[in-house]
Amino acid sequence: MKNRILTISVLFLFLSVALSAQTTAKNDTALGRWKFEAPYAPEGFTTGTIEFTFADNKHSSAISFTGNDYKIPGDKTKIEKDTVTFSVVVEGNEVAITLKIESDSKMTGKAVTYDGEIPLTLTREVPNK
Repeated sequence: MKNRILTISVLFLFLSVALSAQTTAKNDTALGRWKFEAPYAPEGFTTGTIEFTFADNKHSSAISFTGNDYKIPGDKTKIEKDTVTFSVVVEGNEVAITLKIESDSKMTGKAVTYDGEIPLTLTREVPNK
């Protein structure tokens, strides 16, 4: 009886560790710098970069617009399977962004603002060698 309880306890421990590791695993596909295009966005917000990172066991994001070096930190960043979601505050308005990972070098999605939806296309930025 003692052996059976010990065996079940050890099995439960291994299962718990395995499940915990799966829920905190990072999705490497989306990590890095991405150039984005939003041709229907207001002037000054049609192009820029979005960066996704993973540190301290959580994902984070930041967006910057072409012609402006300031990075706006993203909030509630989630990267799960082939979907990326986060929100940013731009000129006092919250913008919810949802992206689908199409490949290692492309994402598509939308930015939802108080004015409506704006389609987005992201391409991975290739680092200079």
